[in-house]
Amino acid sequence: MGRINWGKSVGALVLAATVAAVSGCSGSGDEAKPAAPSPGTVSVADAIAEFQHMVTKFDEDGGCLEQEPGTCWEKMEALMQPARGLRKAMRAETSVGREFWTEAYTLIDKMEKGIAVGEDQGATAVGTNRPAVLGSAHDLSDWLDVHPIA
Repeated sequence: MGRINWGKSVGALVLAATVAAVSGCSGSGDEAKPAAPSPGTVSVADAIAEFQHMVTKFDEDGGCLEQEPGTCWEKMEALMQPARGLRKAMRAETSVGREFWTEAYTLIDKMEKGIAVGEDQGATAVGTNRPAVLGSAHDLSDWLDVHPIA
């Protein structure tokens, strides 16, 4: 008996969801409204400025001169945070197509792979993650300088 009631309940939910979806696509002549930017999304210009500020700050603070593992993790994370904000802003930017951002996405993805290790592996470790995070951050900053959007 429980299976029958459960099945009816699920069926009713599916029917309700279908009706809601179809009624939202009624074609009543109203013009489609563009999606509003999600709350918390900054403009791409602000995200670029914040990211480049953090790269400059990293350099001005001396970068990461220590060779030992674990000595640069906080700095790596500090660069990753605005890179994630930049990616979010790039996705919301409508003045250029997604293909414009291909190289930027690739560099942020490299940074993510380096951070995914979960720790700073040091400067001399085989397969160290520092170039993936720190090098890609600098490459992205350079790319942003060469590819401004207005």
